[in-house]
Amino acid sequence: MGTGSIWHWVIVLLVIVLLFGAKRIPELAKGLGSGVKNFKKAIKEDDEDQEKITQNTQSKPQSENIQSTESTSEQKH
Repeated sequence: MGTGSIWHWVIVLLVIVLLFGAKRIPELAKGLGSGVKNFKKAIKEDDEDQEKITQNTQSKPQSENIQSTESTSEQKH
């Protein structure tokens, strides 16, 4: 009689079908799937951007990094 009982899942599915209707369930699943897909895509793009930033800062000579930091701090004041 735990949460994994087949009868519990049957009752849950019946309640979902009654609340949303049989026609709307595939639409909800499709929307959920596309939302997850877009979320994963955004995370992947963010990781790629972070890698590019890291590569750009590592490829610059140390003097350029210092100069760019000094110029941005001067612009703030």
